[in-house]
Amino acid sequence: MKKKTEKTPLVDFNIETGKFEISGRSIPEDSIGFYRPIFSWLDEYVKTPHAFTDVKINLEYFNTSSSKCLVDVFKKFETIYKEGHKVQISWFYEIDNEDLLEIGEEYSSSLSVPFKMVPFRD
Repeated sequence: MKKKTEKTPLVDFNIETGKFEISGRSIPEDSIGFYRPIFSWLDEYVKTPHAFTDVKINLEYFNTSSSKCLVDVFKKFETIYKEGHKVQISWFYEIDNEDLLEIGEEYSSSLSVPFKMVPFRD
């Protein structure tokens, strides 16, 4: 688990339950450095995934380099899905934030893993 800061999101991956959450802001100065341990952890998880992997992404803001890292995170979950395991990615966005909705839709259209848009009011 990585704790939330002003520039980095909360990252909570629970191997026992197959639940994963990334939430907050993702604008680290070194996105690759921030996400590298997450990639390593996911590489291990892919070897023996939980029967159902539940992924929640609730980012209020993220920079371009974080976006690239998110794509790489999604591809790891897509690998699990393509191997026949159940995976659900839920993309949370504030109802009035059309930009986040569009970004989520773009991710969804480029992946084969189930991707659900979840609107909410703040």
